[in-house]
Amino acid sequence: MSYLTRRQVLGIALAGLSLKFARAADTDQSRMIVRSPFPTDFEMPLDGFTEAITPIDHFFVRCHTNIPKVNLKTWSLKVDGVVNRPLTLTMDELRKLPRTELVGVLECAGNNRAFYQPHVAGTQWSYGGAGNGRWAGVRLRDVLEETGVKSSAKQVLFNGADTPLGTMEHLRRGITVEKALHPDTLLAYELNGQPLPVMHGFPVRIVVPGWAGDSWIKWLQHIEVLDHEHDGFWMKSAYRYPKSTVNPGATVNPADTVPVTSLGVKSVIAKPAAGPMTANSVTIAGAAWSDGSPVTGVDVSTDGGQHWTSATLGKDLGRYSWRLWEFDWTPGPEGQYMLMSRAHTASGAVQPLEQQWNPGGYLWNVTPRVSVQVGPESYRRTCFVCHDGHMMQTQRLTRAQWEKEVGKMGNWGARVNPEDRESIIDFLSGTFK
Repeated sequence: MSYLTRRQVLGIALAGLSLKFARAADTDQSRMIVRSPFPTDFEMPLDGFTEAITPIDHFFVRCHTNIPKVNLKTWSLKVDGVVNRPLTLTMDELRKLPRTELVGVLECAGNNRAFYQPHVAGTQWSYGGAGNGRWAGVRLRDVLEETGVKSSAKQVLFNGADTPLGTMEHLRRGITVEKALHPDTLLAYELNGQPLPVMHGFPVRIVVPGWAGDSWIKWLQHIEVLDHEHDGFWMKSAYRYPKSTVNPGATVNPADTVPVTSLGVKSVIAKPAAGPMTANSVTIAGAAWSDGSPVTGVDVSTDGGQHWTSATLGKDLGRYSWRLWEFDWTPGPEGQYMLMSRAHTASGAVQPLEQQWNPGGYLWNVTPRVSVQVGPESYRRTCFVCHDGHMMQTQRLTRAQWEKEVGKMGNWGARVNPEDRESIIDFLSGTFK
């Protein structure tokens, strides 16, 4: 995992990539995990799952191609295919249609791919290939109704202004007519109350709530209604999932797969981080979402799944939004604890404990596990009077140095009981080294 500092971003720009990164100005790259500088794949760190709405500068970015420069004065949206009245819309004409908005999770189909075993090729997302945005625009249904979609229509295909790299085929993805006509499927021109940023599809992108991000085509300029399923590469060979369970590592015939569509029910633990506990008690917290069936609960386990307790849910921002959750926990005796979270929905779906493998590394939604280490009670009672634990984590001292440090803290007023001294030093030197 690598982070791009502001200094590094400047260096890359001076090295000749200024055009590509200038268009990424809506994203604070210093706060993101860089999975690929070009094509651009920026992952949101875990702390983003503590925010109800993901700020634009913290929103993950996924690109397969270059980032096009679209001139709004000359841009238009063409809609044709098996329709009675093909049309072309300018932005002004699009905005005259009834405006609507929803809060929804955009998640890359390959989010969490890094966790699959056997290992799967592709962008190695951990958790942060997802974000929760407030999308605004017009219903795709309203536009399609203007054209008079014919009864033979089966699929609606989307094409953006981005140009392929090398011999790559144009990135075109389609959704079913039923999903296209759903009132929650949008042509979005705003994100979080602002014009859609360039990195996120300016001037218009398709928003397909409850479905994975491969269907959310950016920089939209052409919608084609088809009376068949599109047979291009991005529908027939990419973003496909096995129809039935396959053995890990197996090769799957594309004919035995279907396009990736709906997300599964999922929760993420944003805090605490794995490793030594830095306080006597903590709030275990994160976010949970699904394919549109409302999240009705998140259960938390601190003993590796043996016992579960309900967490407190945050505000409900809509069926496609994630819900924040938290659980206050005071650990017991010294030792290792395995923290887990498991979301469930109104439809009865429950986050699985094990993941079904697939060759694309798509749709991972297994219950997360975070291993934390709790120090002896003597350490917590003595050291946490003045520190929250972060000071100790940054020291990386030898045992001899920790012995001196504990002695120094005693001279400064820390109440170190003689009978606790060795256990405290043992823990500090064995944990923070």
